Amino acid sequence: MRDAYQKLAQHLDNLPGGFPATDSGVEIRILKRLFSEPEAKIAAQLMPFAELPAAIAERIGEDEATLTEQLDDMSRRGLILRVQKKDNVFFMAAQFVIGIWEYHVNDLDEGLINDFNEYAPYLLKSQTQHKTQQLRVIPVSESISAEMQVMPYEQAETIIKKQSKIILAPCICRKEHDVIGKRCSKPLETCFVFGGGAYYYEGNGIGRTVSQEEALEVLHQGIEAGLVLQPGNARKPTNICMCCGCCCQVLKNMKTLDKPSQVVNSSYYAQVDPDNCTACGLCEERCEMDAIQIEETAVINPDRCIGCGLCVPACEFDALSLKAKETDAKWTPPATVVDTYMSIARERGKI
Repeated sequence: MRDAYQKLAQHLDNLPGGFPATDSGVEIRILKRLFSEPEAKIAAQLMPFAELPAAIAERIGEDEATLTEQLDDMSRRGLILRVQKKDNVFFMAAQFVIGIWEYHVNDLDEGLINDFNEYAPYLLKSQTQHKTQQLRVIPVSESISAEMQVMPYEQAETIIKKQSKIILAPCICRKEHDVIGKRCSKPLETCFVFGGGAYYYEGNGIGRTVSQEEALEVLHQGIEAGLVLQPGNARKPTNICMCCGCCCQVLKNMKTLDKPSQVVNSSYYAQVDPDNCTACGLCEERCEMDAIQIEETAVINPDRCIGCGLCVPACEFDALSLKAKETDAKWTPPATVVDTYMSIARERGKI
């Protein structure tokens, strides 16, 4: 008979983000670090949509008052999601990534980090098995030329300017490296959260509220530091991550693939003008996917280029530019985050 943690692991794996089993059982060790056994039993019975405590209590046969207190406590510790709608508070399941893991950015310890780093390759490998990803890559604004027709959802500045509520949170990937003494020199506060997610982050003390002006300033600082822009994979994203290839679990694991360009959801690729290239090597240093090699000129491997555009502003000689993929290869993200996760669930055979 499966115990509470095995049932929770299966429940999390049925959510769009997935939670694959391993031979070592590291995923169970992670859950035991985060959930008590009673909490695991509750979390395994929550739906992937918001419910009132009364409905949950009736469905699972628990006392409403006691369960409401437990649900609120679990949500404030980043184990499940809490949604405020006027005077009512709803609760729902949180997936492991993007979700529970990121919600623990302020209370990481070395044991949890070591277990997650052991598990991350399995988790991220499972996510490359379907076409729709949770995050996509958009070009930095400095790489966009006047003649390029870039959609608003492909421009980080435009996304930010449409938000009324913005939380700036620490990057979970650089934070975990910081805790174990291996953090890089990139900025730490680089994750933007919008909309309902922003209120959840604020209520849990994760990050801080910033204005559009400060958000744009942080965005440009991140671009200057060479961070890849990865918003949520929807035309109305609820977050933007700014990632480095040395710490980001997504980019690190993508980098191990032979053809990262076939996994990433992106609509652009970089190309070189050999007449202008001086083979200085700055673009090679800037590339997070090892897509550029310096020979007589810079040479770009299209199988590795993810279209982030970071190499373009690094070139002082106008030798690099971004080009849009052919129409049938361009990525059009789903309209909303709900649509994104429905697509992932269908591709994973979960609905």
